[in-house]
Parts: sequence; structure tokens; C-alpha cells
Amino acid sequence: MYTRRGKLRLPNTPLIRDLVQFFIESELHEHGAYLVDSFIDSNPMLKDWECYTDLLLEEPGQFEEMLDNKQESTLIEIMVSAVRQSATGEPPVGRGSSRKMTLSAKEIKQVQDDKQRLTEHFIQTLPLLLHKYSADGEKLTNLLAIPQYFDIELFTTTRQESNLQALLDKMTHVMSTHVDREVLETCAKTLEFLCTEGSAIYTRCDVVRSNVIDECVTRYREAIDDYRTLIAGDEIPNEDEVYNVSISLKKVSTLYASHNLNPWNLFDSLYEDIEERVGGKSPDTGIPKDAFVYCIEACFFSINWGLYHLETTRDRSQVPQEAHELNRNLHKYLSACNHLVRYDREPSVQEAAFMSICDLLVVFSDQLQSNADENIQSLVCPPNEEQQQLLNEFVQTTVFSTEQEEGLDETRIEALHKRRSFLAAYCKLIVYNILPIKAAADIFKHYLRHYDEYGDIIKTTLGKTREINKVNCSMTMCLSLVKMFKEQQEMSPDGRVVRTSQEFQDLKELAKRFALSFGLDAVKNREAITVFHRAGIHFAVTSSSEEQDDPSAAPPCIAFLEVLSELTNKLIKQDKKLMYVASLTFLDRRLKAGIPSSRSEDWQPLVTYRNSLLHGESDQLPVTSKRAYTRKKKDADHDDEDEHDDDDDNDYVG
Repeated sequence: MYTRRGKLRLPNTPLIRDLVQFFIESELHEHGAYLVDSFIDSNPMLKDWECYTDLLLEEPGQFEEMLDNKQESTLIEIMVSAVRQSATGEPPVGRGSSRKMTLSAKEIKQVQDDKQRLTEHFIQTLPLLLHKYSADGEKLTNLLAIPQYFDIELFTTTRQESNLQALLDKMTHVMSTHVDREVLETCAKTLEFLCTEGSAIYTRCDVVRSNVIDECVTRYREAIDDYRTLIAGDEIPNEDEVYNVSISLKKVSTLYASHNLNPWNLFDSLYEDIEERVGGKSPDTGIPKDAFVYCIEACFFSINWGLYHLETTRDRSQVPQEAHELNRNLHKYLSACNHLVRYDREPSVQEAAFMSICDLLVVFSDQLQSNADENIQSLVCPPNEEQQQLLNEFVQTTVFSTEQEEGLDETRIEALHKRRSFLAAYCKLIVYNILPIKAAADIFKHYLRHYDEYGDIIKTTLGKTREINKVNCSMTMCLSLVKMFKEQQEMSPDGRVVRTSQEFQDLKELAKRFALSFGLDAVKNREAITVFHRAGIHFAVTSSSEEQDDPSAAPPCIAFLEVLSELTNKLIKQDKKLMYVASLTFLDRRLKAGIPSSRSEDWQPLVTYRNSLLHGESDQLPVTSKRAYTRKKKDADHDDEDEHDDDDDNDYVG
């Protein structure tokens, strides 16, 4: 089979065509990386780079079918996935758990050889591919990623400087003419890779990068100056002027994510729009919401690059002044973001501000204290209580209170990914010990209710907090159960939980799930489990600050003992006896009168809990209702040994 200009097709051509068609028709995967991973070790055709590019660049011969748009997109996706896996030796996400994570010497050599071969081929063909598909955003996004897997030293060792310049020219054209976010991001990341310091091509690529940034910054300054001039003159910008501001800010923000634009002194101009919005200026007279989100992102990147500069600069003479300026910008930006999260009406603005706060709290956390420079140490910015509450409220209302839409359309899936990102950003603050562990209580209580959407994130957070401090993690789990119990109390007319309700059964199921998370080693988790039970008992038998009308009535939270009984199987034998005594001791301490048998149903959770403690014990009989309602004087003897735990328990669940 020959192409139109008479080039003989390679033997793998029909196989590649069949693979493309199979991928299109099967609809088994959303990404070609998994198909490639299935075949790449056993089918050399997946590394036949010339075959791919011939199919894309060569006109079909007389007896060949032309590839349609879908086939071209699929072929490019498969090709780029094969490039990625060949150059890195890494399987796609989700496929590496059953494999060894380190490559053998032979595999490393294979990866190096593959990387050299694909670089030598695409150095020459990629500019042609970028030219042919310069108007197609989806294809460009994939193609522009290929240089990230090059051995860039081959540009000089094989005398391919002309092709390097052709590639850089194409990338410059893309940054100038395209507006699609994914295209711009991929192009910026590839340019970052080509500008690797110390490489032979660094100088040439850095010049191109500076020119690209110059053009984007100039367009932004012109667009924003025109816009502000019109607003100042009480004029309404037209669609073109609004568009120019949005697009120029999009490009500035995208470039800022991968390149340091701080030498262009953009922060003050970018922050001006944020300051006006926070100051109460009507959003109708400000820049469009999309452009405003880009402002938030660009300021975030500016602050991050400022810290990077302080940590890496060789000229330390200016560090004190630069650190002072960075600290000022950091705090006023965080203050503005706090305001936007709490008061702004645009969800996209709130979301961008929330993500900026979370990420900056990680970057400017206590880890800066390990830096030898005291100027950098002074930049540590821990969250205050108000900010902690603000972040938690955002997660509760945005992540967990959003009504789930039916169906599996792309919009719903994208919205779910966003909410998962918000939750992960918040949980990261807990896992990195930036927020206290007990801040996870409001997250843990959603473990079962939102298991399908966020179960993996919450489970990981639970595991990481246990690694930090088992006891605090245990208390936090207890606190989450207490919070849910109190919510059910508030919904009840008489303030008592209905033990037969579905909500209460769900609460018990969550307690059971928490019990499973402790694993099988009861001795290892002994302290954490006993603290959990002590805190739970303390909450269950403690009345509110107001005196109860009937001093002999069961405490309003006594039903919590039934929830607590789901975790008694994690106690060792000695601690079961201790909890048995503690449950009576707390009651003796807080009740002035005896426990009457006429209220047997109200006291049933106590019976259930104490029986669960005695379950499987041969030397004691299960407690009956009649025995449960008889106070024992000897239990008061244990008051002293329990006294020291009251305050600690109350810190979490009181």
C-alpha cells in the first residue's frame, strides 16, 4: 500500500488502523492510556512512531480510506499515550498498584533507548503535525505535550537547532492565537520543560519564553488600561473590550502557573481589581467574573513565585526587603480571599478564593521554620480560628450540601471533580497538621452518607490523622458521632433522639465503620479505644447546664450509649470491665436520686451498652433491666480514678 506521493506504507499501518477503530467502537475506556498500557509490552507496533506520523501527515493513496476527524483524534491520543509510557516507563494512574514500582537496570536501559528514538523522530515531525492541526484545540493539546518527554540534549548533539526553532515558532503562534485553557496550559508546561536550566538549548528557549511573556503582558496592560479608562468615564465597555481583558488575563494566569512573571511587576495591577471588589464596588462595574477568577489565580502564583525567589536567589542582600513586601502581599491577599469566600455571590469566585487560601496555608506553614534564613521563617502564616471556621463552612455548604444531579453527563462529573478538589484541599490542611485533627470531625460524619463520592478521600484522611496521633484521631471520630447525635436531637420536638429512626440507624452504622477502621490489634489501639469510650460515656450521661425537671429522668443523651456499643468489641477484657464501672460511676456522680424502674425504656441504651461490655464474659452475667436500675454504692469508690478524664473528654464532646 502506497501513499499519494508514492511512499510505501509500513507493515504496522493496518494494525494501527484496526486498533484505532477498536478503541472508537468499544467505548470501554475514557482514555487511550489504558489501551496502550494493555498492549505496549507485547506489541512493538505501539512504538512505531513513523507509522503514526505517516498516517497523520501523508495523504492516503488510491486504495486507502482517509482518516476522519474522530479517527485522527483517537490516533493522536494513542500515540501520545505511547510516547508518555515509553519515555517514563510508568503505567497510567490506577494500573501500577500490582506492579513493582522500581525499574530494573534492563528496563531503565529500555526506557532510555525508547526516549532517544522517539525524540529523534518527533524532533523532525512534530512541527509539521503542529502546523497541520494548528486550528484544532483537542489535537493540539495532545501534540504539544510530546516535547515534555524528549531527551532535549539531542537537539544539539544531532544538530537539530532548525527544528527546535520551528517548534518554538509554532508554540509562540499557539500562545498568541489560541484561547482554549487546556491548549495554553499544555503549551506553557512544555515551554517550561524546554527552558530547563543547564541544558544546551536553555538560552534559545529562554529568549522565546521572554518574548511570549512580553507579548501577553503587553496585551493585558493595554486591555486593562482601556477597560479602566472607560469605567472611570462612566462608559460601558463593549464586547470586544471585555473579551480582551478576559483573554489577556487568562493567558497571564496560565503562564504564571509555570513561569515566574514577577519581573514584569504585575501583582499591584492584578490586586487592584480584587481590592475594588472586596471594597464594595459593584461587580457590574468591575471586570467580568471569569477574568476576576484569573486575577485571583495570578495573584496566588505571584506570591508563590515570590517565595521561590527568596529561597533560591543568590543575592541575599535584598532578601529582607523582598520578604517584607511578600509578607505584606500575602496577608492582604489572604484577607481579601477570606472576604470573597464569605461574602461574594459568584460561586466561581468563592471557589477560586477558597483554593488559594488552602494552598497558601500549606506553602506558608511551619515547614518554613526549617529554613536557615530568619526572613523566610517570619513568613509562616498559620490559620486563625475564624479562618478555620470559614473553611469548614465552605466545605459543608459547597461539598456536602450540594444537591446531587441525576445522570452521568459531563457537567455532573466535572462538578463532582471540583467538589472532590475542594474536599481534598481542606483535608490536606488536616493531614499536614496545619488544622487541628478535631477539624476533621465535620468531615468524618459524612463518611457513609457520601461514601460513593468522597469515601476514598475521607478514608485516607482518617488513616493519616491516626498516624499523626491515635488518641486525637479517636476523639475526633467520637466528636463526629456526637455532632450527628446532636443534629438529630435538634430535629426532634422533645429533644430526644428516636432510636428507631433511619437517621439513628445510620449513626450506629457509622460507628460500626469507625470500629472497623481500628483494625484487629486491640492492644495496639488500647488507649485510643478506651479514650473513645470514656468520652462517649461522658457525653451520654452528662445533662445540659439547665437542671432537668425530673432529677431521676434519664439524661437526654443516654441513647448515645447504644451508638457506643458498636465499638465495645474493640475493647480488651480489662477495659470492658473498666468501662462497665465507668458507666455506673458517671451516673452516680450526676444523679441525685436513684434510677427508677418505671423509666425502663429510657434507660434501655444503658442496658444495651453494659450488656455489650459483658458479652462473651464467662464470669459475669448479662445485666437485666431490673438490675440496671439499681444503684450500687460500691461504684462510687471509683470516682477518683475517673475524675482526671472529665476535662479532656469535655474538650472534644462536652
